[in-house]
Amino acid sequence: MDSGRPESVRLRQDGDEEFRCLEIVSVSTSKALLWHAVEVRTRNRTETLSGLTGESAAQLVADVHAFINAYLFGLIGNERERLLDVDAKLREITAGNRQYLAQADLGQAITSVPGNAAAALAHPLLDPQLMPVGLKKSLPASFAMLTDPSVRHAYNEAFVRSELLEFQHFFDHLDGRSLSDQQREACIRLDDNNLLVASAGSGKSATMVGKVAYVLEKKLYRPDEILLLAFNKSAADELRTRIARQLGVEESALECRVTTFHALGRGIIEDVEGRPPQLANWVDHPGGETKVIEEIIRGLVETDLEFARLWSDLLVVHPKADMPAAVFDVEMDFRRYVSDRIRKGAATIGSLSGVTVKSLQEQKIANWLWLHSVAFEYERQIKIENEDGTFRHLHPDFYYPLTDTVHEHFALNADGTSPFADYVQHADSKRQAYRRKEIDFFETTSAQASSETMLSTLEAELARRAMPFERKSYKEITKALEPVVIKHYHKLISTCIKHIRASHLTLEMLLERAKTLHDKERGKLYARVVWTITQGYSRRLEESQRIDFDSMIADAVSLVRTGRYQSPYSLILVDEFQDISEPRANLIKALKQQKAFSKVFAVGDDWQSIYRFAGSDITIFMQFEANFGASWQGRLEQTYRCNQLIAETAAKFVQRNPEQITKSVHSIRAAVPRSIRVIPIDGKGGRPDFGLACHRILERLDAFLEDIASQWRSAPGTTLKVLVLWRYNHVDPFQGTLPSFANIEVSGQSFHRAKGLEADYTILLDVSEGDYGVPSRVEDDELLNLVIPRPETFAYAEERRLFYVALTRASRGVYIVTNSRQPSRYIRELCEIAGAEVRFETTEGAVLRQCPTCLVGQIIEIRNRDGAVFCGCNQFPDCSRTERSPVRPVSRLRRRR
Repeated sequence: MDSGRPESVRLRQDGDEEFRCLEIVSVSTSKALLWHAVEVRTRNRTETLSGLTGESAAQLVADVHAFINAYLFGLIGNERERLLDVDAKLREITAGNRQYLAQADLGQAITSVPGNAAAALAHPLLDPQLMPVGLKKSLPASFAMLTDPSVRHAYNEAFVRSELLEFQHFFDHLDGRSLSDQQREACIRLDDNNLLVASAGSGKSATMVGKVAYVLEKKLYRPDEILLLAFNKSAADELRTRIARQLGVEESALECRVTTFHALGRGIIEDVEGRPPQLANWVDHPGGETKVIEEIIRGLVETDLEFARLWSDLLVVHPKADMPAAVFDVEMDFRRYVSDRIRKGAATIGSLSGVTVKSLQEQKIANWLWLHSVAFEYERQIKIENEDGTFRHLHPDFYYPLTDTVHEHFALNADGTSPFADYVQHADSKRQAYRRKEIDFFETTSAQASSETMLSTLEAELARRAMPFERKSYKEITKALEPVVIKHYHKLISTCIKHIRASHLTLEMLLERAKTLHDKERGKLYARVVWTITQGYSRRLEESQRIDFDSMIADAVSLVRTGRYQSPYSLILVDEFQDISEPRANLIKALKQQKAFSKVFAVGDDWQSIYRFAGSDITIFMQFEANFGASWQGRLEQTYRCNQLIAETAAKFVQRNPEQITKSVHSIRAAVPRSIRVIPIDGKGGRPDFGLACHRILERLDAFLEDIASQWRSAPGTTLKVLVLWRYNHVDPFQGTLPSFANIEVSGQSFHRAKGLEADYTILLDVSEGDYGVPSRVEDDELLNLVIPRPETFAYAEERRLFYVALTRASRGVYIVTNSRQPSRYIRELCEIAGAEVRFETTEGAVLRQCPTCLVGQIIEIRNRDGAVFCGCNQFPDCSRTERSPVRPVSRLRRRR
């Protein structure tokens, strides 16, 4: 930036590039994986300066911004004779209260005036706050609309009030309904960038239809200047049908373009290159990408010994990150995380060898031993004589019968301390005992696990004793693993491939980011695995000369940025904006910045952002103004679906994450008392039969609705909808065959697939603690932080939103079925929020006594060993609530303590 050449900015990066200040439309900063970048854009080109710290990137943007504005102010001051012409244009557009005025509308009006002063005043980066006081005072009075934000704001507020009155009848009968006040305001307001923050069932689609109908009625845009983007074909088809119906035209005659991001990307490429892009044959098939990833992994396992070793180690030895207890808010959350299940207050952790261990580090050791076919016994009892002649029995963690070796894994830090009281003395006492009896002994420690030397120490110690190792075959490994473990990694890899390819990440970047994880060893291992698979995936595309959807979007962005594609769109509307990914956001930005004075209107619900695994990045939504520029942000807080109790409870639940946008949700349906019902069920071996419980609830609900049919049935044959939902498909109670009832129509879906659906009643199955429960502990895997630049910090943030989605599908009532021994923490939160409005009952509908202390347990009768009868919580020892027992027959006693 040279003050001697104020008209341009020169970029020195692999040669000199020059950007004329009048041509620059955007200067912005973005967060990459390890550093920040600055983007400088004109209508037809983009340059990126990467490798910057956040502070230096922000400072560079501010400096360029100030440099450009200094040049613009000079142009304005040098052509004062043109300012009267600009004054006339401003008065013309503001007179008559004809339209809502964004900065772009003022700029568009000014561009019809010739000269550099008008070009400067219409420039998208003009910042009135930086304008010298003397220059600002010399401008005509009408220029206050440009230089004083409060003047334009006052004009627009008055315009909205006037327009609401003038278009009252129009909005009273739009898309088959009468729009709410917030919907009407959203239809009228049209700033340069607009974000409408909606709630579940609040009429997002109706608002988009209303927006299109309103701007066409006002003749603000031609139909062919309007683009509506949806995330899937069914949503696009529905919007197209509703808009055509509202406008009174055939769908085939609709000139507005209503399409998906994929179809838009394909169309842009075809327009420029004269032929559609060659998409890989798997991208259009459900599960196609997963199948390709499986094939790549299988091929690598067969041909690459190093990859086969890494992949097997990841699956067997590192199924879950070893997270320190300090990461968790309370001890119970830590115990929940590490355990497969919690019995009698103790965490139990399974291993592939069949033994149950007490920590994730012990699980790693046990699984490593199983992988290498090393025979061992866990906590075998050994009789030891003390110095005084007495005896005691020790239970070393691992015993190797082949070499008669004892192995202790001590919870000791690098400095020899331990987080447990008296543990150091206890460990030293064990060491001395083994020495006295001359037992072959070695140890590993938590410090070694942290320094990534625990397993190498284990291997070295066993090798020194000539222990034979025979690594299990891949077939044996996959047969022994639970399918959900492999599916979890496949899903994780699919997500990471998208981010690695979109952000052009390298193995070095991934390994550097792995150093920031809690389980660094696992992070580095996964980085190498996912990098190798990503290379295989890219190679598969290159060899077939095909592209996938993400590549297609990226190619389309490039064609727009370079000007090879000329956008006809002046108004871009985006549905379900909470699902936006970085490549899609880049496409919207490129279209908007290429065509002068175009606008973006995005609608979405940050509470329903649940597609991180598909590449969505909620921070683009949350930081909308930082991504797109100065904006108006509105709300849709009236729901047409849930009754007020469900709507209010769900809203308070999801907003316990302080990073979610605050909304006050109110329903057109009155609260239905106790319309949230919790049904705890037991099962043999701690495995409740959720399918059986589901069918019993359906039968009961059908019978209940038959009894009150006169209250709800509007015509013979009418039924109510029941949606049965589950977190993972292995809980599916129907297996493809839906039951039939007289009064209810039943369908079943996963939580994810239920988004956008609605029903009268929902039944949520297996809302229990567990790796594959609610919240799912495996989905919030820290490995995602390897590729996501701005990871969320709130625990299980996306799982919370997913449960909110499941809760808000029903209008009349929700049945939450849970494992009585492992009720989800989310049930407790609902009880804290809604109090007595949450009813605990059996599958047959009998009321259960809810524990007033822990809120998730039930008060049952217990007979002590001495025969005394009392009442207590069935969550003992996690909850120690006890009460005096009423006099009841002994046959009513439930369990013993």
